[in-house]
Amino acid sequence: MCGATEGGLPLDGVNVAKEAIVQGQVLRGGEPVGNAYVRLLDKSDEFTAEVPTSATGHFRFFAGDGEWTLRTLAPEADPVDRKVVASVGSVAEVVVRI
Repeated sequence: MCGATEGGLPLDGVNVAKEAIVQGQVLRGGEPVGNAYVRLLDKSDEFTAEVPTSATGHFRFFAGDGEWTLRTLAPEADPVDRKVVASVGSVAEVVVRI
C-alpha cells in the first residue's frame, strides 16, 4: 500500500503489510502542536520509544502487535495518555487533543 492515509502521514515506501504502524497528530484547539513529544509505552507502562512531533503535529511509530499507550507531553499542557492497538498489516491513526 502506498500513498497517504486520509488525514495522516504519507506511507510512500512503507510496506504496511509487514508493519504495525501507530501514527497520528497532536492538536490544541484544532491547531497542530509542533515540538511536543509522544512516548510509546508497552502494556505494563514501560517506556519503549519517544518521538518529537513535526511542525504539523504529526508522529509515527513502528510497533509490535498488541496494546500500547501513547503519552503526549507538550508545553503548557498536562500529559495525555491514549490507548491504542497495533497490528501488523494496519495503520492505527490517533488524534491527541491537549
